Amino acid sequence: MRRLHIALVAHDAKKPELADWVAEHEAFLSRHTLVATGTTGRTLMERVPALAIERLKSGPLGGDQQIGARIVEGTLDLLVFFWDPLTAQPHEPDVRALLRIAQVYDIPVACSRATATLIVRGLSGVP
Repeated sequence: MRRLHIALVAHDAKKPELADWVAEHEAFLSRHTLVATGTTGRTLMERVPALAIERLKSGPLGGDQQIGARIVEGTLDLLVFFWDPLTAQPHEPDVRALLRIAQVYDIPVACSRATATLIVRGLSGVP
């Protein structure tokens, strides 16, 4: 399998869940290029320090747009975005724009642990 470029993003309430998922799939993720928004990246690096993760700006400070730009440039293969549907986000327009651009450019998006796990299993050839 070729090296994929994977973006990892989570709203505050979902950061622990994403960190747990990343730790569970560390072996798979370590074979790919990872990028994350700032605060999410810091949380993941604290939980799984062996993973190389490029940190961008935090979501509200432009990190969502940076990931969106990579999608438009064709340099991102997968977006794992554990967003919180129960909490209003001050940067909601940025979040919607990121999800919209991923849809426009037909980038797989995992918004839950179950979907992210299915994608990883599919890419790994694990049933």
